[in-house]
Amino acid sequence: MTNLEKYDQAFVEALEITVDQLPGLEYQGTDQWDSVGHMGLVATLEDAFDIMMDTDDIIDFSSYEKGKEILEKNYGIAF
Repeated sequence: MTNLEKYDQAFVEALEITVDQLPGLEYQGTDQWDSVGHMGLVATLEDAFDIMMDTDDIIDFSSYEKGKEILEKNYGIAF
């Protein structure tokens, strides 16, 4: 499984959405991505990539695209 597939799967599992909803998805852009859903998503991503995200990164994680940027820049995960 590629890193992009893992990333997408984390969103699908944590937020109970479909892959076609991911492009352009933003925090609170769907009912499932509220504060509780956000923490579930972060936990799922941490498990998928075996990382521990910093608090600032969790706060800055505001969209599907921004999340990829954070993971690439701060955790060395290539997409």
